[in-house]
Amino acid sequence: MELTTGSLLRRITETDLSVSAHKLATIILDGIAWKDGYNGLPRGAAAFTLAALAERMGISRQYLSNLLGELAVSGLRLERRKPHGKYAPWLFRFGERIRENSKHGMSSGDDTSLFREESHKTIFSGKIKIGETGNVFQTRWAQLIKAVKTALPCWNVDTQVIWERFIAFNRQRGNVSVPAGYLLGFMRRWRNAPKTRQEETLAPETTVTVDPVQDELAALISAAPVRNRQFHEADLRRAIGQEGYDTRICEVVKRLGCPRFTATLAVHGRAVMVGEISR
Repeated sequence: MELTTGSLLRRITETDLSVSAHKLATIILDGIAWKDGYNGLPRGAAAFTLAALAERMGISRQYLSNLLGELAVSGLRLERRKPHGKYAPWLFRFGERIRENSKHGMSSGDDTSLFREESHKTIFSGKIKIGETGNVFQTRWAQLIKAVKTALPCWNVDTQVIWERFIAFNRQRGNVSVPAGYLLGFMRRWRNAPKTRQEETLAPETTVTVDPVQDELAALISAAPVRNRQFHEADLRRAIGQEGYDTRICEVVKRLGCPRFTATLAVHGRAVMVGEISR
């Protein structure tokens, strides 16, 4: 019989740990995926950055390292690894000894945990209609992308950017509707995304007509800071005021005819160019 969140939580409380280590183990348990692919994670793993864990615990990074070491040598045998590069979140997993030694921790048939294997379904289900909307936050997929990308190669890419790339990828292939699982697969292969059809067929001698409006928009967006976008937005709001910030976005929307999110990136790019905020 498989462990559930309830049985693993009982095992945590049975293990001799400090109060803070108990709390940390519970936080990690809360993020565990019990079905492979849920939230983009391997089965039995949870994804966190050390900064996020320290913030949730309200402790320093040094003390957090001590607590992680305590969990690693305890009966819980906490393991962690970072498969997606230096700046990606850590993947945490409780060791196999729990499954081998835990008798009291096994769930009975009366355990109604929401995280039992048989009741836990992959969240990417249904169909995605390509081109239904360009704004991911007007769909039900925004929160799913946010939750899943934390453990994937695109963990530091803006949710809207992921959505736009996914829509463009399928439009170029003439897809009108695709299974929702395609979105998860697209995010998993982010760094190895294939060339677009236009890139494959465009001859070197072909002359491309450049739209000045789109060219200006692309230049502004390329200058915009993508990582920690919210912090840069807050800096710009403080520099020019809320009214000035909103006015700039509205002016870009009217002048360049782009969605509000794209206009926001353009405003941030312009602010970087003139030195109002740093990249």
